[in-house]
Amino acid sequence: MLPNPTLDQLQVFIAVAEAGSFSAAARQLNRAQSVVSYTIGNLEAQLQLVLFDRQGRQPVLTEAGRAMLDDARRIIAELDNLRARSKALNEGLEGEVRLAVSVMVPDHGLTETLKAFQLEFPTVMLRLYCGTPRLVSRMLDRSAVDLAIGGGPEVDHRVESQDIGLSYLAPVAAPEHRLSKLSRKLSLRDVREDVQIIASEAQQPEEEGPDFNVFSRRTWRVSDMATKRHLLLAGLGWGGVPLTIVREDLAEGRLVRLDVEGYDVRDYPVLAQWHSASPPGPAGRWIIDQMAMRLAGCPRGAEVDRLLRGEARDLTREAAE
Repeated sequence: MLPNPTLDQLQVFIAVAEAGSFSAAARQLNRAQSVVSYTIGNLEAQLQLVLFDRQGRQPVLTEAGRAMLDDARRIIAELDNLRARSKALNEGLEGEVRLAVSVMVPDHGLTETLKAFQLEFPTVMLRLYCGTPRLVSRMLDRSAVDLAIGGGPEVDHRVESQDIGLSYLAPVAAPEHRLSKLSRKLSLRDVREDVQIIASEAQQPEEEGPDFNVFSRRTWRVSDMATKRHLLLAGLGWGGVPLTIVREDLAEGRLVRLDVEGYDVRDYPVLAQWHSASPPGPAGRWIIDQMAMRLAGCPRGAEVDRLLRGEARDLTREAAE
């Protein structure tokens, strides 16, 4: 027959190991010492192992006892997690938050929020997805996520939105790129024959949405913004990127801003969005409030111009602090 120790036996075992004696564990557990000794004896019989050496004045963990102690602590910790999650669910707290975040969202605001989230809601699981605003909106439309931050403008009456900050998009290139060396406002003729790098998640051409800010006849399409940034740094083309991704590259001269005629450089509102039929619970609402607080100091106007000229390393963080 397989051993079948009870949770109570494991808790008593841990108490004796940590207290150093049967009597101290009995006082800690508010039980008679004989009951504690009997419980440990039954546990040893179940496991067919000697957990304590009782030859001295105080019981000492055997080698088997030390090995089993780690397992017992892990099992009891899982039980504590189960109790905490059950309590949280009974109080209306989500068991899991599915969150999609656009690359347009300032990254320091997200990481700082998630650090605090882990401490504030230790029982809530998190599924995090990142992508362009189009992908984030698509995931919300499909109900693949509970909460979207930085998606496209609200188009579905079933979707509710809250404006929580700003983000910025501008065309850039490596300093050795031909367009960077022109050192002037660039016309459409200037950029038309240079490779423009575009981020797109679409797997098939028919999945592509309408192109935005695409001026070159020659385009390279990549699956994500991180790859796009690496290609730009390598001087393989030019393209628009959120300043949140390249602020340090601009400040340190690895990339430079291009002034392209007709290029729509935008201050994008960062929206938190959810379906009206399933509004965020306490944990989701907390994420929205924290992100709004951390993005409240997003740079504007002249501050953005300084960042684009590489005159500030991290204006977004400076403003938030």
